[in-house]
Amino acid sequence: MRSVVAFLTAVLLISSGCASLSGSQGGEPDYAATAEENLRLGSEALDNKDLLKAQKYFEYVRSKYPYQEAARDAELRLADVEFAREAFPEARDQFQAFIKLHPTHPKVDYAAYRSALTHVEEFPSTFFALPPAEEKDQVEIRAALATMEEFLRQYPDSQYAPEARKHADEARKRLAEHELYVARFYQKRERWKAVAQRLEALLSKYPGTVYEETALFDLHAAYLKLNDAKRAEDTLRQVLRRLPGTPAAEKAQRMLGS
Repeated sequence: MRSVVAFLTAVLLISSGCASLSGSQGGEPDYAATAEENLRLGSEALDNKDLLKAQKYFEYVRSKYPYQEAARDAELRLADVEFAREAFPEARDQFQAFIKLHPTHPKVDYAAYRSALTHVEEFPSTFFALPPAEEKDQVEIRAALATMEEFLRQYPDSQYAPEARKHADEARKRLAEHELYVARFYQKRERWKAVAQRLEALLSKYPGTVYEETALFDLHAAYLKLNDAKRAEDTLRQVLRRLPGTPAAEKAQRMLGS
């Protein structure tokens, strides 16, 4: 008896699931009489994660009212649909197309920010079961830093600028962490020239991160291993310039013997 009940329950669950799926993929929405109302309905569907319905509303506005300003908003919202689908390359292409077609549009900074944000969304995972993020490909992190910095150059007064700065800082930190990880890899193998090169790159490309102090003292140690006393001393003087008034600067001053 229990097996029969379990079977019937399973059938009901599958049937309801199929009905739900078919409902989400149903026919055309009940379109409204105005472009603005259809935009509102599309945005409401997007907020509710009904992406297919949202897409249909926005495509309807774009095709039905091509000469109205609402059509431009619909183009932007279609890119948002792709973003919500986590189809980030496609979303990025659509945001970039919007920028090229409508460079003076009042929401062009939104398109530029969201385009840059697609790279952030594709950062390597930090999920505990996977290799550490610093071991993985850093292409998207570099792209995020470059595009966020470009966004800040072009739209410094945008309402999205504070968030862009946060993302740029996070990308810079993660790239510095990667450089430090590679330097430590070479340290273990006593390849001191390679260590110095990676640490110099970290300090040059990604200044001001939480890894700066560690990188400077590790670089000093690497130059000592290379018997390059001048560069080792110059590195300690960098500590004084970069981190004035800190315990790290006091330590560097003591090591300089003055």
